[in-house]
Amino acid sequence: MAKFDIIAATGCPTGIAHTFMAKEALEKAAAERGLTIKVETHGQVGVENELTKSEIAGAKAVVVAADKDVQAERFAGKPMVSVGVSKALSVEAAGKLIDHALAAKSDGTVAAAADVEDEVEEKESIGHVIYKHLMNGVSHMLVFVVAGGVLTAVSFLWGITSFDSTASDYNSFAAMLKIIGGIAMNLMVPVLSAYIAESIGKRPALVPGFVAGMIAIQGLPVNAETGMIDAGGAGVGFGFLGGIVGGFLAGYVILLLEKVFAGLPKNLDGLKAIFLYPLFSTAIVGLVMLGISGPMAAINTAMMDFLKGLSASGAVVLGLAIGCMCAFDMGGPVNKAAYVTGTAMLTEALAAGVGTDTYNFGTNFMAAVSAACIVPPLITTFAVVVGKKYFSQEDHDAGVVNLILGCTHITEGAIPFMTKNIWPVMPIMMLGSSIASILTIMFNVHDPAPHGGFLVLPVVENGPLWVLAILIGAVVGGILFVAFKKYDFEKNQKAAPVAKPVEAPKAAAVEAPKAEAVDFVEVENVFVAEDFASRDEALSFVSNQAVKAGIASDADAVMNAFLAREAEGTTGMMEGFAIPHAKSDAITEAAVIVVKDESGVTGWDTMDGAPVNVAIALLIPGAQAGTTHLKILSKVAEALMDEDFRATVKGSTDAAEIAKTINARLV
Repeated sequence: MAKFDIIAATGCPTGIAHTFMAKEALEKAAAERGLTIKVETHGQVGVENELTKSEIAGAKAVVVAADKDVQAERFAGKPMVSVGVSKALSVEAAGKLIDHALAAKSDGTVAAAADVEDEVEEKESIGHVIYKHLMNGVSHMLVFVVAGGVLTAVSFLWGITSFDSTASDYNSFAAMLKIIGGIAMNLMVPVLSAYIAESIGKRPALVPGFVAGMIAIQGLPVNAETGMIDAGGAGVGFGFLGGIVGGFLAGYVILLLEKVFAGLPKNLDGLKAIFLYPLFSTAIVGLVMLGISGPMAAINTAMMDFLKGLSASGAVVLGLAIGCMCAFDMGGPVNKAAYVTGTAMLTEALAAGVGTDTYNFGTNFMAAVSAACIVPPLITTFAVVVGKKYFSQEDHDAGVVNLILGCTHITEGAIPFMTKNIWPVMPIMMLGSSIASILTIMFNVHDPAPHGGFLVLPVVENGPLWVLAILIGAVVGGILFVAFKKYDFEKNQKAAPVAKPVEAPKAAAVEAPKAEAVDFVEVENVFVAEDFASRDEALSFVSNQAVKAGIASDADAVMNAFLAREAEGTTGMMEGFAIPHAKSDAITEAAVIVVKDESGVTGWDTMDGAPVNVAIALLIPGAQAGTTHLKILSKVAEALMDEDFRATVKGSTDAAEIAKTINARLV
């Protein structure tokens, strides 16, 4: 059996894109470090590349990057880091996770299970733990929603009332599809509740979780004549929110019962699993759920009224809210919140029946959500085709692929474009999605299918107008994206040095190359193995080294210049880089000092929140503030857009190689 240095498990709520993006990033990061790795994925088709017990036992460390339950308890006793899947979508981020996992026990010994749990708790915030449990339920629920929603929608192809045997357009096959789809949709809340509970309390929590979900959709039955609780009466369900509450309740009740029954003899473990846990947990959870059914129903009604109130405020208000949420994080928590809300409202719409106000609002809301999710990847497709020269070949190829992803309702393809330039790309995506959502609402589009993109067009009411709304949003966003890339491209072109006009051609032929060949980075000014406690400590080190190297005359003046620049706005960039720069009369010659800290400098505000590993510090004499300063700064910034440049500078420990790489980009 093969052994691996690192084992990992990835999973996202939908299991469509993030799961496999994280897998690829981890594999590339491990390869860069000369490590072997096996990544287990938890996608919608189930667990793939499953880790065996011997592989787990033989691994040095574990990385869990998931927003759903991946049975991390299997890894107890191993050095481990556990984060959300979005924290492992780039090679750099994945590399840091691997480094942290390996450093969890630097002496190579196996950590005690308690130690590992403590470490994971430090890595995982309470918010992420709650989100992970919730998304475990959502990921299992979505397949029921998609299957049931699409089958129900397909039944409408024979007519809006084709399932009704008293209607003129009745069709028995359509009626059967409607029945099957309805059953699948009705399982949505119980499955959501059960798998939230399972994520918390494991398998014993499934029983109370399912019961809680069923109570959530049925409510507390009351006899209409007596007004008293009656098993034969009818109740008011409290739906999706009730399923969430019930799932968490069931999971934590199981954890409580585990502590209560912990003192029982070991030979009664079987009795606990098959009798005590299901009996007591179902009774407790059931009574609590029935007890809170009234308040929960009121909350559920209030939430729906609020959303309908937004609609009453006009298509612009509701569409703007939907569009901004869906495009904010491209398949992340905010996007999922909008999508899950849409599916919950669609479920109520289909249950209410065609022609009702609930149906019209729910299907219109779902159409707006779908439009907002489809637009971002199509924006990138438009941009790379129309503005091809402003994009790298890699980005162009990814943008073309996004045409397929966008048309099938997969938003995540736009993530790499946004992470490279969060500002202004994120607002551009949000604007494009909002336009599509607003127009979808205004065009009175109704989508009875929760997923599928343009594949479900045959069942979408006013489908051509829906496509038009999406295309308008994509084109507007695409034009703005191209405009930004054009501006960025031309700015970098202008910043590039122009050949010097000379008065004496012969002299220029000899001397011009010498002038352009000035090395701003000297080998002795590259420090590759530093360890800084903070940003200010790193800047102080650079200031003192500048004086030692004869670049500056006063370290305090240089330090003050650095801090003054940071006060104007952080020089922290992305992916572990910073470009601090000081302009001061105390600096005698323009130079660049490079410092590297493999562990990362904390406290330095960066665009992606990551610590700084490489600081390329620019030191400029006051008299050259508007000339040499701008030239060097623009060239360094341009170089940081180059993946090969970043990889070389970040990965090398050879001062000469780093100096040569940077100098080559400053000529």
